[in-house]
Amino acid sequence: MTVTDTPKSLLCFMFIISLSIYHVTSFSDHYDDVQEEAWLNEDYSASELNMALTRNRATAGGKSSCDFTLGKWVFDESYPLYDSSCPYLSTAVTCLKNGRPDSDYQKWRWQPFKCSIPRFDALHFLGKMRRKRVMLVGDSIMRNQWESLVCLVQGVIPTGRKRVTYNGPTMAFHALDFETSIEFSWAPLLVELKRSPQHKRVLHLDMIEDNAKYWRGVDILVFDSAHWWDYFMEENRIISNLNPMVAYEKGLTTWAKWVDLNLDPHKTRVIFRSMSPRHNRENGWKCYKQKEPLLYFSHPHVAGPTMILKEVLRKMRFPVYLQDITNISGLRRDGHPSVYSRDLAQEINQNLKEHNSDCSHWCLPGVPDAWNEMLSAIL
Repeated sequence: MTVTDTPKSLLCFMFIISLSIYHVTSFSDHYDDVQEEAWLNEDYSASELNMALTRNRATAGGKSSCDFTLGKWVFDESYPLYDSSCPYLSTAVTCLKNGRPDSDYQKWRWQPFKCSIPRFDALHFLGKMRRKRVMLVGDSIMRNQWESLVCLVQGVIPTGRKRVTYNGPTMAFHALDFETSIEFSWAPLLVELKRSPQHKRVLHLDMIEDNAKYWRGVDILVFDSAHWWDYFMEENRIISNLNPMVAYEKGLTTWAKWVDLNLDPHKTRVIFRSMSPRHNRENGWKCYKQKEPLLYFSHPHVAGPTMILKEVLRKMRFPVYLQDITNISGLRRDGHPSVYSRDLAQEINQNLKEHNSDCSHWCLPGVPDAWNEMLSAIL
């Protein structure tokens, strides 16, 4: 699989938002950092979000479980569990191939204080997922996690017994002998984002079926949605007649109603993964040349949308498990591509400061592998 480079000129667009459609002003300035187009060749992109989620609903089997969110990153020479030659990785995350000079970021393992997360076992995971569809739904950070999960399992599958297929905004990795698929569905806002006859982007806060039709029949659904909403929340100028926090709540509520009405908890597991933090302060260079995890936070990763999301989940009838990866990932400012989201071999004599520094996505192997080890333990 290959992914095209992000174009230098990025599309300016406008969202219109009301309960069905609300008016939003255009934006494009902040798109260079995140390179959404380098992930799915879309013509629009967005920023990322710092926030923390601490509440888990519906632990596996209804039993109490260890708090995976309290712990520390431990250097482990036995990691990573795969290497950057995995054929399913996007160029944007193969940081070593792109010229990153250090590799220790691949060797940190998350260790909870009061329990252990089992080392990812590809055969065990595929055995549990036999004859099941696993789908990760969201934005490019979720695509980041999907690539991690596929690379974690693909090494134990013979070459002729695995393949990738595409269907609209979805892609699926198939482990044929297990009759298992690991899928990614592109829906960064969950609700529908369309182009109006005036060629403006339109966000329909009460419409979701165009995206949700791809989620039907899936056994395990893992969602995220915050990074594009974060742009609305940080730039007060873009929403002209609606508080962006209200828009976020309306969008999540539409998603929650769809889950409640359309999914059977006896047939489908639903997990909502918390927001992946960025380290974008000082114009995106906070993650450049970082080589070790932080030991503690100088400021909390908490924001207003946290309460909105928790409240929406609390009101749902369907039991959704909230997987909190925000704080543990917040310690890993060393794990981002920074300038190594593209091959710098031909540009080694140029000033690196001329390049965009991606402090939002994650190098692979790297931090999303820990999310997937946690996901495997949850399942």
